[in-house]
Amino acid sequence: MKSQNQLGPNPEEIHPIKSNKHVQFIKPSLTKPNIVVGDYSYYDSNDGENFEDQVLYHYEAIGDKLLIGKFCSIGPGTTFIMNGANHRMNGSTYPFNLFGNGWEKYAPTLEDLPYKGNTEIGNDVWIGRDVTIMPGIKIGDGAIIAAKSVLVKDVEPYTVVGGNPSRYIKKRFSEEKIAELMEVRWWDLDIKQINANIDYILDGDVEKLRLNLRKK
Repeated sequence: MKSQNQLGPNPEEIHPIKSNKHVQFIKPSLTKPNIVVGDYSYYDSNDGENFEDQVLYHYEAIGDKLLIGKFCSIGPGTTFIMNGANHRMNGSTYPFNLFGNGWEKYAPTLEDLPYKGNTEIGNDVWIGRDVTIMPGIKIGDGAIIAAKSVLVKDVEPYTVVGGNPSRYIKKRFSEEKIAELMEVRWWDLDIKQINANIDYILDGDVEKLRLNLRKK
């Protein structure tokens, strides 16, 4: 019988590496209902700051959500800019209402502000350090975002992007292999199945992974 330790870390522990408090599993650290994160996705902080501190201008009244899948790696200093950062664009962009003293009556309605929807990060995504992700961006499964990038448009699955503004660099695999990976969706397997197939997952060996799963 396998011990619990052989099945990997407890996804409900905020600090899965006892000797490194900078690394935190995001899901058990969350307090805000408008952020949803899958198991084992982690944030590698600069100074132990909470992941939610990296999600900026995120107001429940606006209604947008930050959605992150499973097994994502998020580097230190990465920030998510949400829709609450937007200013009016149909005239002056200056937020007069914020300063009160008679200007509060000029508060914009939600209809006055640009709205890009939810920010959605897929599964098994690697985001390098000091990346800035703008409102409403969608990042596909298996994508890689280079350090210090500024994401201003969506990223397709298993695609590498980088730069400011971000630009396409390359596909990680052939279109055929990407389709196979998207079909097998290893991150949705039971953790016992993942544990038994980590070698194949790390190697991206979809054929052996499928064969081994069929044996079960």
